[in-house]
Amino acid sequence: MEEFDYVIVGAGAAGCVLANRLSASGKHSVAILEAGGKDNNIFIKIPAGFNKTVYNPKLNWGYETAPGPYIDNRKIPFPRGKVIGGSGSINGHLYVRGQSADYDMWAQLGCRGWSWDDVLPYFKRAETRGNGGGDPSVRGNN
Repeated sequence: MEEFDYVIVGAGAAGCVLANRLSASGKHSVAILEAGGKDNNIFIKIPAGFNKTVYNPKLNWGYETAPGPYIDNRKIPFPRGKVIGGSGSINGHLYVRGQSADYDMWAQLGCRGWSWDDVLPYFKRAETRGNGGGDPSVRGNN
């Protein structure tokens, strides 16, 4: 049996980034375990394909919220990706940052490295704006 320094469960956005960071130096071996399949479904590649991916049991775990009094005791679908790329592969290519005040509050509560100014460079690094649009002080163009 092959051995690894690290085993990461889930090949979603976080798992893949973590595996990349851990293995980048070449000093550590990393295995990623993913229950889902490849992200080769055509509807994953099309933003308007959201309604075809989010209800597909091959791509979505099918989780629901618990019923509660504030939602009329209903269960609400809570889509989670079961595919390489995780939930980001079934969400119609949406990317929404949190509010800057939320990050600053986390930092004030003692979460060093989580202020807006701390996380902004990572947001910018994750973005590619081929048309050069957006405010370069807060938007990336990598």
